[in-house]
Amino acid sequence: MNGPTTEKQRYVVLDALRGLALLGIALANFPEFGLWTFLSSEAQEAMPTANADHVTRFLQYLFVDGKFYTIFSILFGIGFSITLSRRGVGLFYRRMSILLLIGFLHLMFIWSGDILLLYAVGGMLLPLFTRLSNRSLLTVALLLILLPVALETYAAWRGFDFAAPLYEAWWRQANSSGITEENFASWLRDAKDYGGMFEFLKQGSIERMWEFVGGHRLPKVLGLFLIGYYIGRNRLYARLNELRPLMKKGVRLMLPWALPTSVLYAWSAMSGHPWGQIVHSVLYAVSVVPMGLVYMLLICLWLKPFEWLKSAGRMALTCYITQSLIGILLFYGIGFGLGTCCGLITIEGIATLVFLLEVVLCRLWLSYFRFGPLEWIWRLLTYGEWIRLRK
Repeated sequence: MNGPTTEKQRYVVLDALRGLALLGIALANFPEFGLWTFLSSEAQEAMPTANADHVTRFLQYLFVDGKFYTIFSILFGIGFSITLSRRGVGLFYRRMSILLLIGFLHLMFIWSGDILLLYAVGGMLLPLFTRLSNRSLLTVALLLILLPVALETYAAWRGFDFAAPLYEAWWRQANSSGITEENFASWLRDAKDYGGMFEFLKQGSIERMWEFVGGHRLPKVLGLFLIGYYIGRNRLYARLNELRPLMKKGVRLMLPWALPTSVLYAWSAMSGHPWGQIVHSVLYAVSVVPMGLVYMLLICLWLKPFEWLKSAGRMALTCYITQSLIGILLFYGIGFGLGTCCGLITIEGIATLVFLLEVVLCRLWLSYFRFGPLEWIWRLLTYGEWIRLRK
């Protein structure tokens, strides 16, 4: 039990859920790879697919935005419980240190929308909560998920912006590279070499820190990690047949709440937060997390039709980084330069095809190898010993 997880020790449901999360993450990230998100509203409306894009955007906020990031975060917490039970906190900190390095390299040199860095930082805080009882663990998780609402309320009351220094630093760096609001959407499309792309990545890394602080991402992520740790510590993922009645009850209770609040959240996002940022944050907290949990419960209840996702789930890190590389190749100037040319519905279609291609390639790869290439490197560095890659 001291080595990396073997194929026989894996639970298919965790890999299938991880694969589902990768699909949702592709759908959430590719509008940024395609530079559609950066376009002005006038440029978006000028697209021939504008009407379909408007519907697609609403559906994205309704069914995608935040939901799959929720699943991925909960799975991360489950993974922490497994690592802790196998070798303890020391190995986990080493694993997180390596993830921190991978996230930093991804953020600085490949894509500014990286999430791994935040996961590594949040993960390093997880051992602080291991002595809590199950009840206390879930209470703290709920408080952390709701904490951004309290922070938004405090900021509005005091007229204070937590992330203002980062916002100013972001635009100082952008302007020093010649990046302005006018050419922001087209910069990466027009950059014909890596030097031009790297200028964007430098300011993008600061923008990402601004998003993390301004969006209060760390408490949200940590709260979801703790839910995952609760699930993993009690090995709920290994007791699916026993828990079927309880899971069905969970779906019946949460779906009638999660669906209408998700509709309100999507409407608020599409309408520019007409009820204010505080109400929007409340809608995010009470819709996104329950809907993400509903998705997880439905997969656990009806796993068989979703087992095909498991190959991508077993290579989640490789797939995540590969999505970034494919996005760059397709949409940036150093590749095919399709950025700003495609409407949202087209981009989401491309994202789906990219994910399906990843599933096929992952299945082929795993027929010959025990781990994905990046997963193998991560294991080598974590365990500090040679691990055979080929089957």
